[in-house]
Amino acid sequence: MLILQNLSYLHENKNMLFENISFTINKHEKTALVGNNGVGKSTLLKIIAGELLPFSGQLIQNSKAYFVPQLFGQFNNISIAEALQIKEKLNALKEILEGDVTEQNLEILSDDWSIEDRCDEALLYWQLHNLDLNQKMETLSGGQKTKVFLAGIMIHEPDLVLLDEPSNHLDFAGRELLYDFIQNTSSTVLVVSHDRTLLNCLNKVLEMTKNGISVYGGNYDFYSEQKKIENNALENDVQSKEKALRKAKEKERETIERQQKLDARGKKKQEKSGVARIMMNTLRNKAENSSSKIKDVHAEKINGIADDLRELRSSISSLDQMKFGFNTLHFHKGKVIFKAENINYSYENQLIWKQCLNFEIVSGDRVVIKGLNGSGKTTLIKIILQKINPIEEGNITASIKKSIYIDQDYSLLDNNLKIYEQAQVFNDSGLEEHEVKMRLNRFLFSQKAWDKPCSSLSGGERMRLMLCCLTISNESPEVIILDEPTNNLDIQNIEILTQAINEYQGTLIVVSHDTHFLESIHINKTILL
Repeated sequence: MLILQNLSYLHENKNMLFENISFTINKHEKTALVGNNGVGKSTLLKIIAGELLPFSGQLIQNSKAYFVPQLFGQFNNISIAEALQIKEKLNALKEILEGDVTEQNLEILSDDWSIEDRCDEALLYWQLHNLDLNQKMETLSGGQKTKVFLAGIMIHEPDLVLLDEPSNHLDFAGRELLYDFIQNTSSTVLVVSHDRTLLNCLNKVLEMTKNGISVYGGNYDFYSEQKKIENNALENDVQSKEKALRKAKEKERETIERQQKLDARGKKKQEKSGVARIMMNTLRNKAENSSSKIKDVHAEKINGIADDLRELRSSISSLDQMKFGFNTLHFHKGKVIFKAENINYSYENQLIWKQCLNFEIVSGDRVVIKGLNGSGKTTLIKIILQKINPIEEGNITASIKKSIYIDQDYSLLDNNLKIYEQAQVFNDSGLEEHEVKMRLNRFLFSQKAWDKPCSSLSGGERMRLMLCCLTISNESPEVIILDEPTNNLDIQNIEILTQAINEYQGTLIVVSHDTHFLESIHINKTILL
C-alpha cells in the first residue's frame, strides 16, 4: 500500500510546485497519474521513489519502489548491470560458483541464487537479444534503454513499480510488450503517461491539478467520459453566470433610473413648495448618498458574479481557438505530389530495405510511416524532402512546393530567441505588431510570456509556439511532416495538436507509434518499412 498525506514540494527557487497532495494506492492496483505539463507529476514520482525529499507531508509505503525514469542521460557512462544495480550481485554469484565462497560474497548475494536466470528471462522477454550486461548504456538506443529499465522490474520483482512515460521511445512491438506486461503483472503500478492505449490498461486515474488530486475509478476512457460530463456542467455554469451577470446589470440600470426619477420628482415638489436653499442642499445630498449606496450594492453584486465567471472561464479548455487557419486555395486534392519507384538507400554499401519501395502520395493524403526502430523511417523522410537521393536504380517524381518538417523537439524554433522574436521570424506577411500578439494570446502566450526565451519552454509550449508560428506565416505548407510529435506532450497538448491537424487540409506525413493519436488524425495510408 502507498499513502500520501498532505505532501508538498518546494522548488530550489522557493516556488511551491504543489501542496497538500493526498491519495492512497492499494496493493495490486494499477493507477494512472495524469495532468498538464509542469504540474509536478514526474517530481511526485521521484519523491515516492526516494530520489527527492518533500517539503512537508507524510509518505507511507510498505516496500521500496522500483522507478523507470523518463530520461536516461545520467546513466550513459555506466554499464547496464550498474544502471540496474545488479553488478555486485552478479559478480558475487560468479565468484561463489568459481569457488570463492566468502562471507562478503554470500552477504552481497543474499541467497538470490536465481538472479542470473531472471536476467536472462527479462532480457529475452523485452527482446534485448545478445545484450552484454557489461556494455555501456550510451551504446544503446532510446528504446533499448527503456527496455533495460523495464527488464529491471522482472529482475528485482518489486511490490511497487513507478513508470514515467515508459512508452516514449518504444516502437510498436515494444509498446505491445509493455501493454501485455502491465495487464499481467501482479505488482502495484503507478504510471505517468500520455499513451492512451497504455492508460486504458490501468484501472484507476489520479488527476493532478494546481488544486490537488482528483480520483476517478476506471480506465482513461472512463475518466474522459467523466471529464466530458464535468465540462458540460462547467459550460452550463458559465452560461448561468453570464445570464445572472446580464440580469444584475439590467437590475442595476433599472434601479438607478427609478431612483433618478424619484429624486427629480422630489426636487420639483420641493421647488414648488418653496423649501429654503439650505434645506434643498441637504435633501440633494441625501438623494446623492442614497444613489451612491444603491450603486455600491449593485457594483458589489456584479463584481462578485464577474469574478465567479472569470474563474469558471479560466477552467474551460482553449482548444477551439488554436487552429492553423491556412489558406487552402492552392491545395489541389488528388494531385500526385510524390511518387517512388523501386527506391532504396545504402549506408556503407549496405541497403537499408530488403525490398525496394514503391508508393505514391496524393495531395490531401494522411500517411503514417511505420517500422521498428532502425528500419529507415528518418531516411525515407529525408528522401521525400529531397534532402538526400536514393540509389541510382530507383526513381522519384516530386512536386512539393512548400513543406514543413516538425520533429519531436520542435527544433525549427531558435532557442536563442524570445517568444515574441520567434513569432516575428515567421511573420513573412507583414502582420502588424498587435496582430502577432493576438495570435500569441490565442495560443496561450500572454504578455508575461512574450520575453521568455524559447530554450526554457516545455514540450507542450514548444508545440503551441510552433503551431502559432505556422499561422503567422503567409504561405501555407502543402505538406506537413511530423516525426514522433507526441513524445514530449501531455494529453491536453496532444488534443491541441490533434485539433489543429484535423483542421489542416493539406498533405500530412506522420512517424508515430501512438496508435490512439494516429486514429484521431484519420490516417488513410500506411507505408510499412
